[in-house]
Amino acid sequence: MSVKIAPLSGFPEWLPAERVVEQLFLDVIRETFELHGFVSVETRAVEPVSRLVGKGGDADKEIYGVHRLAGDADGGSATDPDAEAGDPDKALGLHFDLTVPFSRYVLENAGKLTFPFRRYQIQKVWRGERPQEGRFREFTQCDIDIVDAGSLAAHYEAEMPLVIADVFSKLPIGEYRIQVNNRKIPEGFYLGLGLTDVVGTLRIVDKLDKIGPEGVTELLAEAGATDEQIGQCLALAEISSTDTSFADRVRALGVSHPTLDEGLAELTAVMEAAMAQRPGVLVADLRVARGLDYYTGTVYETQLVGQESYGSICSGGRYDALASDGRTTYPGVGISIGLSRLLARLVSTGVVRASRPTPTCVVVALGVEEDRSRAMAVAAELRGRGIATEIAPSAAKFGKQIKFADRRSIPFVWFLGADGASDSVKDIRSGEQVDAESATWTPPAEDLRPSLERVEA
Repeated sequence: MSVKIAPLSGFPEWLPAERVVEQLFLDVIRETFELHGFVSVETRAVEPVSRLVGKGGDADKEIYGVHRLAGDADGGSATDPDAEAGDPDKALGLHFDLTVPFSRYVLENAGKLTFPFRRYQIQKVWRGERPQEGRFREFTQCDIDIVDAGSLAAHYEAEMPLVIADVFSKLPIGEYRIQVNNRKIPEGFYLGLGLTDVVGTLRIVDKLDKIGPEGVTELLAEAGATDEQIGQCLALAEISSTDTSFADRVRALGVSHPTLDEGLAELTAVMEAAMAQRPGVLVADLRVARGLDYYTGTVYETQLVGQESYGSICSGGRYDALASDGRTTYPGVGISIGLSRLLARLVSTGVVRASRPTPTCVVVALGVEEDRSRAMAVAAELRGRGIATEIAPSAAKFGKQIKFADRRSIPFVWFLGADGASDSVKDIRSGEQVDAESATWTPPAEDLRPSLERVEA
């Protein structure tokens, strides 16, 4: 009986060649994070729903609940076998980002961590949103955060995007733009305008790239904003600069509030630090707000130049009170690469690919099956020297085995010497074949492992 299998939308599974690209990206990201002194942690996939709700803005309605299909025989909860039946505080949900579980991790392990604590985390997250291009229900995020006890130095807010710039400079993603803002700027500006629902206004303006000025105008009007207030909100969102001139343009709008002044000073400091270290990598863009409620200061978004309609591929910000045990507050700042989202665009448009879809560098050919033990010895010696090697699946004509390697883009085929003759290795791309010994032969460095390639249109 045949069973029809249909894919689940929003749960991507890469083909081998695409998975090689993902692995190469992960290698660069992990190595670069570690070069900047971040240590790896991993948290569980689930959190109590009570910890997840209220942290994610619109993500609240996208949380996946977790439960067993059947409860315990003694009437225990299907959500948690150790909980009393029906106890809502024991409900579990899959985390929708890595920051909320990280805040819990900090609280649970504060006595064992050294602050400021620099962490990176690369894991799957889940959101029950409508799948569309670049938006998935299950996807991989790559986060870095710096958390301190009591207070967090402002210079870390400039460090975050510079780490990301270091990562992206090593990947063939093309031109990108890291946009930065400070939540205190729009908050203070809205308060200076007399708008009291600051969070609601932030969420609406954060949708500007998705629904445009007309859509934002309509939503703000429905929320009770006047035409003048709406005009000022849109004027603020249009301000951007690659230097510190944004501050004068904001002040020219004639709105004043202490929170606004504080935000302008903080964003100016971030831009000055970035300009000194990596000129042009940051753009002060005052439309960036970020919809997550826990951000309190600097916020970041990153877009591929020429593909702005695709949205952000890397985002984050500062949070001052996400983690607190009642005695100590742990402020932090973090930024996250949406790896699945980034790869979906690069792979689907064909601009990034791996040099080959397999790590194998050499195939050892078999003329007769009786030579398999010799082939295994050669392969073991090559592998022992770090050269990825496999043996032909079965004895066959050498032409067929070369075609087998070619179909998989494996660059070299190894031939066992007959009747005491030397072994040889053939570069099937050039046709060059030379005598070789498995104890000494080494492929060119560029062929040893798959590499990333950018294909320009």
